[in-house]
Amino acid sequence: MAEKAYLVLADGTIFEGYSFGAVGEVVGETVFTTGMTGYLETLTDKSYYGQIITQTFPLIGNYGVIPADFESSEPAAKGYIVKQWCQDPSNFRSEGVLDVFLREHNVIGLYGIDTRRLTKIIRESGVMNGKITNVKPTGVTDDITNYVIRDAVKTCSTSSEYTVNAGGKYKVALLDYGIKENIIRELVKRGAAVTVYPFDTKAEHILRAKPNGIMLSNGPGDPRDAENLPIIENLREMIAAKIPIFGICFGNQLLALAHGFKIEKLKYGHRGANQPAKDLTSGKTFITSQNHGYAVVSSSIDKSIADEWFVNVNDNTNEGVIYKNAPICSVQFHPEACGGPHDTSWLFDRFIANMEVAK
Repeated sequence: MAEKAYLVLADGTIFEGYSFGAVGEVVGETVFTTGMTGYLETLTDKSYYGQIITQTFPLIGNYGVIPADFESSEPAAKGYIVKQWCQDPSNFRSEGVLDVFLREHNVIGLYGIDTRRLTKIIRESGVMNGKITNVKPTGVTDDITNYVIRDAVKTCSTSSEYTVNAGGKYKVALLDYGIKENIIRELVKRGAAVTVYPFDTKAEHILRAKPNGIMLSNGPGDPRDAENLPIIENLREMIAAKIPIFGICFGNQLLALAHGFKIEKLKYGHRGANQPAKDLTSGKTFITSQNHGYAVVSSSIDKSIADEWFVNVNDNTNEGVIYKNAPICSVQFHPEACGGPHDTSWLFDRFIANMEVAK
């Protein structure tokens, strides 16, 4: 018989379910994601650092554990909540079971709760802190109330630079703020030699390598925490070099901050593989994969230096920016889309084309 476990939300709501994965107690920011597939990519996406992930799709784990699909070597999330997990996966690529994978990586899981009710609470009240525990709770404790995600990018970035596909035609400098591996794969697929740099690498060190282009990765946490850090000043130096730059998700937000635009926290964020983003230059709407809790404030974009590029069709929030002072652009969604739709993979081709023009 599975051991009882509980979720306590910061508003006092308590859910009773059962434990799977690692057993214990953990506090994190409780969020939900609407992806029907891609649970392995979700679990290994560093953008979930410090969070407790809730899957809205009711059955998770049915195709097992497939290391080739991981977006990083291990999960960054603090906890994992599902309605039901599959104990007998069926997939020829599977190399394990979800419950064992979570235990191996010390991720505390909870199943058997009403995930639809939990999702509604988050949608109506906004993202909030929560605790998964095996001890029957009596109310909200201080560790829930006081929890804040700290040092997210520093924790999730690589500690040393490395190069993938060294003989590639285009030299891309990739700033790692909590990178998804498929960004590297998409660049390599297009003939790029990708050098991955720690998040705080000095601009002069990167520019000395004479890259054809610079990419800014996705990442976790509040981008406003970087506002007064060397990250932004380094980025401004790279912008001044007029080298093609392409930012994804966290990279979109950092570029905005470097240009003096503002960032806002969304009520419950965009997490899933079915977010509609409209290209304002063509009028086309693309279905995109997203994972973010913050957005660039559209009204703060200075029209003399940039134009809004994409907007979210559901809530009209910013999904991308094109800059006028250099070959620089960024999007809030994930064009590498692993897992998710491949509708916007052409953005990597656009980045390659920008580098070709600038050579």
